Amino acid sequence: MNQEDYDTEEAYEAEASAGEDDAEATRRAAGEAESSRASRGWWDRNADEYQSDHGAFLGDDRFVWGPEGLDEAEAGLLGPASSLKGLDVLEIGAGAAQCSRWLAAQGARPVALDLSHRQLQHALRIGDDVPLVEADAGRLPFRDGSFDLACSAYGAVPFVADPVNVMREVHRVLRPGGRWVFSVTHPIRWAFPDEPGPEGLSVAASYFDRTPYVEQDEQGRAVYVEHHRTLGDRVRDVVAGGFRLLDLVEPEWPAWNGQEWGGWSPLRGNLIPGTAIFVCERG
Repeated sequence: MNQEDYDTEEAYEAEASAGEDDAEATRRAAGEAESSRASRGWWDRNADEYQSDHGAFLGDDRFVWGPEGLDEAEAGLLGPASSLKGLDVLEIGAGAAQCSRWLAAQGARPVALDLSHRQLQHALRIGDDVPLVEADAGRLPFRDGSFDLACSAYGAVPFVADPVNVMREVHRVLRPGGRWVFSVTHPIRWAFPDEPGPEGLSVAASYFDRTPYVEQDEQGRAVYVEHHRTLGDRVRDVVAGGFRLLDLVEPEWPAWNGQEWGGWSPLRGNLIPGTAIFVCERG
């Protein structure tokens, strides 16, 4: 990035931050560059609040797949914990690197990657025991075949315009037979309002409408973008990226979890799935 590009980005981020409180929610097209820029800016601005609100639930060194609280220590979606020792693991959309820290405790050699500089600052605040990389999931800065495993708990995949490109990049940096496990909002949730109460139980939109959800400022520039894919789309994305789908996990809401997290809640979680976890293997 040259100085002119840097200055342009700085100006954009300053304006986006100023207008975020007045952001308008809409459904419209959003390309790769706009989605990436919006995601970086949004997470940089909201990382403090996110970690404050959810840090206790996520812990400093737990591997939680989503708001339901499914823990990798129990689920073993990456393989038995005892099998992780000595493996090179890439966490994509790592946030404060909680999952990577758990992996390191099992003897793995994780690298935590995130687009947001501020999220990675929170990773440093918790501890400097995991290598951190600031980069876009669609352009992974690693050599071919660098990792044995890759994982992402609600990171990157829901926010990119071209998920197949991410799949192919993950495929490229994995070694043959490497496992790729990622969680996203369950696609069925897109048909319902994003509300934790009874109002979130009635279908309000077409499940098949793939138009991205965009929050934009007064100038029409995106400050937040999330992309919808149907369950079938996600499966086809995995296959197009060169992976075999081994399992599709839809965690049930556990009795012990009484929290509300955005549109996730015990009420909704007991009736409709909120998270989809794709367990894939590199071909």
